[in-house]
This record gives sequence, structure tokens and C-alpha cells, in this order.
Amino acid sequence: MSLLTPHHLTSSSQHPEESPVPPADFGLDELAAYRPESPEPQDFDAFWRRTLETARAHDGEVRAERVTPQYGLRTVEVEDVRFPGWNGEPVAAWLLRPRGARGPLPVVVGYQGYSGGRGLPTEHLFWSAAGYAQLVVDSRGQGHDTPDRGEGDGTQWAEGFMTRGIDSPENHYYRRLMTDCVRAVDAVDRLPGLDPERVVVSGGSQGGGLALAVAGLLGDRVAAVLSDVPFLCHYRQGAQLSLDGPYQELVKYLRWHSRHRVQPTFATLAYFDGVHFARRATAPALFSVALMDPICPPRTVYAAFNSYAGQERTMTVWPFADHAGGCGSNPPVQLAWLHARGLAPEL
Repeated sequence: MSLLTPHHLTSSSQHPEESPVPPADFGLDELAAYRPESPEPQDFDAFWRRTLETARAHDGEVRAERVTPQYGLRTVEVEDVRFPGWNGEPVAAWLLRPRGARGPLPVVVGYQGYSGGRGLPTEHLFWSAAGYAQLVVDSRGQGHDTPDRGEGDGTQWAEGFMTRGIDSPENHYYRRLMTDCVRAVDAVDRLPGLDPERVVVSGGSQGGGLALAVAGLLGDRVAAVLSDVPFLCHYRQGAQLSLDGPYQELVKYLRWHSRHRVQPTFATLAYFDGVHFARRATAPALFSVALMDPICPPRTVYAAFNSYAGQERTMTVWPFADHAGGCGSNPPVQLAWLHARGLAPEL
């Protein structure tokens, strides 16, 4: 394990002596040692094996249409992609790559934050500018281009997606979204010019939790993980400690709507917990945490980080940051980290 400070790239085992911490959370030394009990469902692996086998049985075409002229870009090629996700349903993505690049290129598969979708390709130019291909994956029901057709049978009272299908893991929203995210990596094999041996899964907040899920489910098919201020980790602590954001949907659901369903609610969410996926992930991983984050409390991030099975895991700590983390300072840290691990594109 190593720690990156936000000001330099040298690894260190020392923590800053004075870092502001929200009153409800731990100091850095306590966070570094935090390994909570997080019981897994006995059929966790069987559940996900069955889920992915079913999804892959509903295979379909991977389609990519060049749309670069629509966006006036001169140094980047853009393709509008559809690939089969949950139940074979088409999932939208953007594929961006440097114009004239010689493949096969390392590819950053990017997952999105909560309530956001793939947006516009002009919002995602960093990785192609650095020489990588990037597959920007839409989030079903959250973005504009991928509907969530299977909404589950359970109540959906509490505002967003956290309690959609909460009655059972088979019905829960994140079963469908996480399946889409795995199938995005499957689609890399069928998109020309991409290197399936150099797949980096990435994302912030919800996207960071989704990247951990994919890394845990696909093992050595993932070359590296970039997980920034990850959401979807250590749900119960998230609900108890967060001051804002989607963990509060669980609070509202259990406070006002289903007071008697505390245990069944967290039993369902255990199938989608980044802590449990982290225990199965082996690729080198770069995490980040914001010590003043009111949405994804540091304790929830470290619960996943300290559970990570891979021998190489690094944490970037942003001491004064809220949920925005390192903002524009973070991508150069990620780029240097990937280069140091031989995952730079050839010039």
C-alpha cells in the first residue's frame, strides 16, 4: 500500500500530521487501519456468475458510428457506440481516440457519477488528448440514451435509484447497471483498434464504485483501476455518516417508508457492495479520498481500499476536499501513475 499526496507523486507511508476530518469520521491513522466486518452473502459469487452468464446469453451486435463531424473536433475521432448489456438491451457509449493513432490502443473504460449519463463527447477529451482510447459508458435510467426497462418489483419511493428493486438482489437496479458495466469491457474485444490486454476501468463517485465492481468480477481481464471518491461501498456506514447525497435515500426509505425492513434492505445491498468486490479485485488500483466529503465519507472509501485484494493499491488523499476530490488536479496524477505501470500509449 502507498499514499500519494496531492502535491507530488512520490509514495509515502507517512500521513500528514494535521488534516481536517469531518467530526463523524476517523483520523488518517484510524482510516488506514479500518477493516470493518462486512459479511458477504453466501451465494455472492454464484449470484454474479449466474447474472453474467444470463446477460452474455442475450448477446447482440456491437455497433459504432463515426460522428466526429457533428462536434467539430480535429484531433479526436468520436464514435457513437451501442453494445448489449443487461438482458441484451442496448447500452450507449462514446468511443474517443486520437485521430491518426496507430492501434491497438490502451482503453480507459469510464463509468459515470450518480444521476449522470455519458453526456457529450466534448466533455470527455482528457484521455484521448493523452493518447488513449476512451469508452464513456452511459448509465441506464440516469443518462439520456439508455433507458432502464426493468425497474424491478419493489417499492421505488425514496427519490432515486438506491431503493429501486430493493425487495431482492434479483430485482435491484444495481444488478442491471453493474452488468452493463461488465458488458462494456466485453465490448472492447469487438471494437477495432483497442487493446483488450490494456483495459483500465475508471470513474468517480458512483463511477468509482462501478469500476471496483467490474474489477472484482473480471479479475485479470482488467489491467488497472482508477477509483475516485468511490460510492457504493459500505452502505450502512454511508447511510449513517453521510450528510448529503444518495446514501440519504436509504435513510429516508428506512425512516419514513419501511422502518421494519432494515435488515432485508442491507442484505440486498450486500450483493452490490464495493467492499465485497474489492476482496476479489487483483489489478493495480489507484484510489482517491476527500477527507471533508459529506457524500462518500472517508470511512466508506477506506473500507473498500483496505479490503482490496490486489498487492498494489495506492491512495491519493485530498485533505481539504469535499466530494469533488482533486478536481482538475487528479487526472495528471492518474496519468503519471498509469505511465509508471507500463500502461502508456505508444507514440
